[in-house]
Amino acid sequence: MTKVVEISPTTRHEGHSKLVLKVNDEGIIERGDWLSITPVRGIEKLCVGKTMHQAPKISSRVCGICPIAHTLAGIGAMEASIGCEIPQDAYLLRLILQCANKLHSIALHDILALPDMYIPGTETKINPFTPEEPVRTVAKRIQRLREIGQIIGEVAGGEPVHPSNPRVGGMYYNIAPQAKQKIYDLAKEALPLAIAQMEFMVAVFKNFENRDTITVGKSTVDLPKTFGYHNQGYMAVDSIFQSSSLDFDPKWDPNRWTDVSPWNWYMGEVTVDLEDPDYPIGGTSKVGTKAWPQMQACTSIPLYDGQPVEVGPRARLVQFKNYDHKGAMGLNIAREMEYPDCLYTILDALDVLDCNGSVLADEIPQGDGSLGWNANEAPRGCDVHLARVKDGKVQEYNLLVPTTWNFPTCSRALEGAPWQLAEVIMRAYDPCVSCATHMLVVDENKKIIAQKLVQ
Repeated sequence: MTKVVEISPTTRHEGHSKLVLKVNDEGIIERGDWLSITPVRGIEKLCVGKTMHQAPKISSRVCGICPIAHTLAGIGAMEASIGCEIPQDAYLLRLILQCANKLHSIALHDILALPDMYIPGTETKINPFTPEEPVRTVAKRIQRLREIGQIIGEVAGGEPVHPSNPRVGGMYYNIAPQAKQKIYDLAKEALPLAIAQMEFMVAVFKNFENRDTITVGKSTVDLPKTFGYHNQGYMAVDSIFQSSSLDFDPKWDPNRWTDVSPWNWYMGEVTVDLEDPDYPIGGTSKVGTKAWPQMQACTSIPLYDGQPVEVGPRARLVQFKNYDHKGAMGLNIAREMEYPDCLYTILDALDVLDCNGSVLADEIPQGDGSLGWNANEAPRGCDVHLARVKDGKVQEYNLLVPTTWNFPTCSRALEGAPWQLAEVIMRAYDPCVSCATHMLVVDENKKIIAQKLVQ
């Protein structure tokens, strides 16, 4: 007999979301819906009528975790719309900034994922903040990698969170030779740390994957061999950085993208009839709670070629490096494998960067309203910004951010898993939920359905 359990809110990620799960008598998920319940900020509408220089700065405020990716994707979309090519040294600075952001993000994800894992060879769950070894050394290494990523981002981008240096047409300024040497020294320091961290985390994830049982709260459940598997496709435009409609061979096609409303994707109204007060943290929703994913979800569902797709580190490795490790742990391991690439790319870019080179285009057109897009391979996956710019003003702006793509794919990956492990699968996608929230659902009287979330 099918029962419904709700985990709300979900934890250890950015933003607010919940899981509504239909499970069988053995507690195995038959249907899972992962949905955003984050209130909408209306970023895209705020950008309409603003200048093409203002809009990317506004869109970067959709999130404090991945604003670098949003800044670069937004600026790239504006440049694509107006037909502006940037100088090579500006491109290299953006590439360095991109990789610094990714380095910081991977390290941050390690902190979020570790509490679900075990110290290999033991039955001890990992507390990233314990003073005990070997975790203490790992935690200090993570924090140093995050710090290095932020410092490099500040040097190349002007600020470590919302970068001020990138602009439509390139960058506001190049960096001095001393700054270039500082980035080089930091990258060289980080490389052995990143490799050591990658090796540790891969061992931890493989250990989890090879276990027979997992303990969650007071429950011990069997771990299926197909934990977190799905049959959806993958979407990635580059192994590191981006693709744009200005490219000779663009790697993304807006004609292959469609949006589906949550009403046509998520399950209808259900009543919770299974609860666990010992589920961490605070227990699941109480029996009798009403859930209505169709009406409570604050995102549309993007499809590519009519199907949901996975975006992110595994998608990049599948598309460009023949990676084939499936399941939630395969996704986590793929993220760790991007550690060295971030630093090798920074070092390679520094080898070519000319600190005396121009970083601003000679001409910056004002635009005729043509559609331009930029797909940035953000830490969490393909971040697509689409824009129309006319006479320097934004006429239309749309953000298809990584977690928006991953919501439906992750939902399908929940099937077949014990419901107590649903959040482990969700966290493997490293969700940045606030970025994905771009709509409010209203009823026929224009009343906001999820009014309690706004209040």
